[in-house]
Amino acid sequence: MKYRTLGRTGLEVSVVSLGTGGPSRIGQRTHADEEQSHRVIHRALDLGINLIDTAANYSDSEAILGRALKSVPRERYFIATKFDPDPENKDEIITPEQLVASCERSLKRLGCETIDIFQFHGLVPSNYRQAVERLYPTMERLREAGKIRFIGVTEYFFRDPEHQMLLAALEDDLWDTIMVKYGIMNLAAEWEVLPLAQEKNVGVLNMSAVRVKMTRPDVLEETIALWKEEGFIGPDALPARGPLDFLVHDGVPSVVAAGYKFGISHDAISTLVIGTGNVAHLKENIDTILGDPLPEEDEQKIRAIFGTFAASEGDTG
Repeated sequence: MKYRTLGRTGLEVSVVSLGTGGPSRIGQRTHADEEQSHRVIHRALDLGINLIDTAANYSDSEAILGRALKSVPRERYFIATKFDPDPENKDEIITPEQLVASCERSLKRLGCETIDIFQFHGLVPSNYRQAVERLYPTMERLREAGKIRFIGVTEYFFRDPEHQMLLAALEDDLWDTIMVKYGIMNLAAEWEVLPLAQEKNVGVLNMSAVRVKMTRPDVLEETIALWKEEGFIGPDALPARGPLDFLVHDGVPSVVAAGYKFGISHDAISTLVIGTGNVAHLKENIDTILGDPLPEEDEQKIRAIFGTFAASEGDTG
């Protein structure tokens, strides 16, 4: 495993972190055997992963982690979890008391005394300011009380593909970490967000580098066709079938592998969050990410095609 410093937190985190959300939720949606989820978690630690990302609303992920990690020395891993500041997506922010209660519930489920990174989950431009004004002072009090160590914010990419919320957050300079969606077909973060995060020494977690569009050829082809129709990319920029197959060659066995490699390629990104409920899949993805990067000419072609627009079609979050 390779490690990078997570910005101003000073934490040395694995370049691959284990995510417990997404389609699989460490196997909760693909199998009924919790022990298999435990095996994924333990294997991740054995392979050098030391950062696990979860959330209060990722089904039973926090509780599963708590049970799986009960016998694991606490110094072997960092926990990043999230609370939902706007559960109804109506720009109606929870109260400070509800935030404290959410933190306490997460601590209980996780079976730990301190959350390493406590994150606002899925803020958007319309609720960002209200959430900060109402809840950030409480986050600081939770930190002073030793309940949390660092404060982070994550975006809701489907509603904010230009990352306007994260730009506001970075300008405020309140945050130890941010979570962003950045990948082959979602390059907008490298325009301003990633350089600004580097400038301000904010740790960056990259989520969903290959989700939806990259993993399903039918969705990928439909998305490329739509983007051609909308004028985002040229009509002859990519073929209708296998539009990203130019990335598959020696050392890059699939489009998904290319997506993972690209997802950790930017110097501003400390860790790439990946999720799976399958031990073999986990090992395969880690080996891919730790292998040789994409050739420079492939990255140049990616930026030439996708580097001038921000769009979220084909994504669910």
